[in-house]
Amino acid sequence: MGEKNTNTRGIFLLLFFLSAIAVGVILKLTASVVIPVVVSVLLSLVFYPIVKRLHEKLHFPWWLAIAIVFVLFFAIFFSMANILTSGIASILESLPAYEARLNAIYAKIADKLNVAVDNDMTFVENMWSHISIRNTVGKYALSFTNIAYNFTRNLLLVVLFSIFLLAEMNSTKEKIRLAFKEDNDEKETTDEENAAAKTIPVPQREINDNRVKRIVHNIVEDVTRYISIKFIMSVATGVLVTVGLLIVHIKFPLVWGFLAFILNFIPTFGSIISGLLTVLFALVQFYPSWGTIIYVAILMLAINMSIGSIIEPRVQGQNLGISPFIILVSLSLWGWMWGFVGMLIAVPIMVIIKIICENISYLKPIAILIGGKPKTEK
Repeated sequence: MGEKNTNTRGIFLLLFFLSAIAVGVILKLTASVVIPVVVSVLLSLVFYPIVKRLHEKLHFPWWLAIAIVFVLFFAIFFSMANILTSGIASILESLPAYEARLNAIYAKIADKLNVAVDNDMTFVENMWSHISIRNTVGKYALSFTNIAYNFTRNLLLVVLFSIFLLAEMNSTKEKIRLAFKEDNDEKETTDEENAAAKTIPVPQREINDNRVKRIVHNIVEDVTRYISIKFIMSVATGVLVTVGLLIVHIKFPLVWGFLAFILNFIPTFGSIISGLLTVLFALVQFYPSWGTIIYVAILMLAINMSIGSIIEPRVQGQNLGISPFIILVSLSLWGWMWGFVGMLIAVPIMVIIKIICENISYLKPIAILIGGKPKTEK
């Protein structure tokens, strides 16, 4: 009997592995359709506790609570978008003022790389002639309209999906109860039939009403907790970066703080990117004042290390229990599949996968491998 169960488990895991590869290929090919759906589901999981609290504590109608949440969401979203776009426009307008510094920096780098520099040409003209900026600028200029259209379309789809999903979440418990309830109304089976049914190693038999409710509850709780804590830590990162840069009077501190806030949602890689961009701008603004440039580099490193490596793990605790290696792998995988959006939602997706695997006996080994350091039994 034990050998039979082992063989069945092995066959099931093999089929699961092959199915996972097939699903990955399908998700890659259907990214334009699936991404808005997945983002809307995660957004709904975050908004659901807020809508529920407004409905139960303040006695708002369910539809009014949803409307309030999305009005606040759009207000925050457009405020952030306005800060970012105005900041980028200001940076582009101020670049000519830093022409001399850009030329000096470019000359030093070109000398190290043995690249010819024409001193009669501007920095942009030198870059234009050596690394084919014309083709790059032309390519992005042509695709900008398409990018803006796709972003607007996906944003509208995400909002619509989230609104309708939240509207249905009010009756989710009843749906789960009806979908997975025990068939008590069917005819009673004999003891022999019950014994035979229990020996059939079908994982779906383990999924009942209570288990599904527990899975849904854990997914909502853990995903909401992760995103909430990540949001608070990202706000703290953005505020500290802004205040720290204000001390040295760097240009556009709100832009760099906002960039740190957004990219902090991407574990590890996001902090590295925001730090590099901020230090590069400090190099352009303060060159050759190396003391200020080093201060900015140390500031970005200290903030990202203290919050990302010390404070956030302590606040987050072991509730998510995702291995750091698995997080990096998932960032690479989902980033390859779905780009920047994939990197933003990689960790919540892994949390959901881990919770599901924990509640299906045949998939518990996968949950253990995805998890962090296991607790030692005393």
